[in-house]
Amino acid sequence: MTKQEAIFFLLLFIIPLFPASALLDGQMSDGLTAEEKNTISIYKKNDSAVVNITSIKLARTFWDYSPVEVPVGSGSGFLWDTDGHIVTNAHVVGDSDSFIVTFHHDQKQYKATVVGSEPRKDIAVLKIVDPPKALQPIGPGSSASLLVGQKAVAIGNPFGMDNTLTVGVVSALDRKIEGVGGVKIHGMIQTDASINPGNSGGPLLNSSGELIGMNTVIFSQSGTSSGVGFAVPVDTIKRIVPQLIKNGKVIGPGLGITLLSDEISFRFNVKEGLIIASFVDEKGPLAAAGLRGITRDRYGRLYLGDIILAIDGKKTNSYDDIYNILDNYKVGDEIELTYKREGEIKKIKIHLTSIQSD
Repeated sequence: MTKQEAIFFLLLFIIPLFPASALLDGQMSDGLTAEEKNTISIYKKNDSAVVNITSIKLARTFWDYSPVEVPVGSGSGFLWDTDGHIVTNAHVVGDSDSFIVTFHHDQKQYKATVVGSEPRKDIAVLKIVDPPKALQPIGPGSSASLLVGQKAVAIGNPFGMDNTLTVGVVSALDRKIEGVGGVKIHGMIQTDASINPGNSGGPLLNSSGELIGMNTVIFSQSGTSSGVGFAVPVDTIKRIVPQLIKNGKVIGPGLGITLLSDEISFRFNVKEGLIIASFVDEKGPLAAAGLRGITRDRYGRLYLGDIILAIDGKKTNSYDDIYNILDNYKVGDEIELTYKREGEIKKIKIHLTSIQSD
């Protein structure tokens, strides 16, 4: 046997010892990589918990003014519990009169009603009127331990195409994004997982298939995905949703006052702080502490009230500032309030009262 023939026969025995996976750089025996298998398992695990939400408004016909149901929009949502509660965005719910919830896996439709909404966090809860049995909600994870660069999977109904999956990463954390409730939503998750109109209210998931956020908004001049999407963090959702289910609204800490808008404050040449307009509760903490709102004399002339400058040293130059500062406190917590009265800066300690979202 020649030397070349010996090498040939030796190779015939050696090559079969190497599995195909080693030659295909991570390719599995069924043609799928480990990463692909993970993505598929995430989808299969949560597909039945993601729904399409159709918003309905009542309109009257031209001839007899009888009310008819008219679809006015659609979005996404996901199962929160086995009782049939659906979590979605407040802007998906809007002021619609009723809703149709469609499950992708069996295409069955159910009527749903609004349980509660918190526009300042863009969170709302619907309840299926007659929920099916054996519902499988999405398991909530945590957003406190998220890291930039980790996998992010979005499921939703972009442009009405039900249960579309897109994959990306957590691009950034703790973004502050303008919401629909008049204040910025803090702590938002930025992702490059493709999010388009109709994805709003759908879940953002980690590599374990756990909920880490709710897809909410995109930044795009065209109105379609441009690689910059945002999600409400799941830790915020876990704090807000139980309150909406229990009370129909959010009960949080407040000062028991109404404030002049930022624009009107500027008209009074007040460039720092916020002017107290009136007291929601005359027995509230600020009223009881002797702070003053706007007054008017018998000739109709206005006199400015006290101006709130800071809460625990954090400046309050807008309603957004006050809301997001107090969002970190609980009812009954003690704070130090800095305010100005007739040019003199004063400080006082008070306990926060409870207020309800509208």
